[in-house]
Amino acid sequence: MPIIKSAKKRVRQAKKAAIRNSKTKRSMKNSLKVFKESLVAQSKTLSKDQSIAQSNIDKASKKHVIHKNKANRLKSRLAKQAKNNPVNKKTTTKTKTSKKN
Repeated sequence: MPIIKSAKKRVRQAKKAAIRNSKTKRSMKNSLKVFKESLVAQSKTLSKDQSIAQSNIDKASKKHVIHKNKANRLKSRLAKQAKNNPVNKKTTTKTKTSKKN
């Protein structure tokens, strides 16, 4: 246990920061879990879940809970998984465009 007053204050600040960081990390992990569940279930809300997950990853990166490169890597993987999901692969139909003469 610290004796010096400033060291005691740093301990208090570190506790608060640890709680704050764990909340941020937990919300990020929960949103990733929801995204993966909707990916497996091939849910219609996949793009919404992806958006929420990416937002939480960005928040964690901004608060320096995770490294920015890790955040970019996670977001890239999310996008790749969402793109390869059969629900998001829409059948594209070509429409005829009328040309004005």
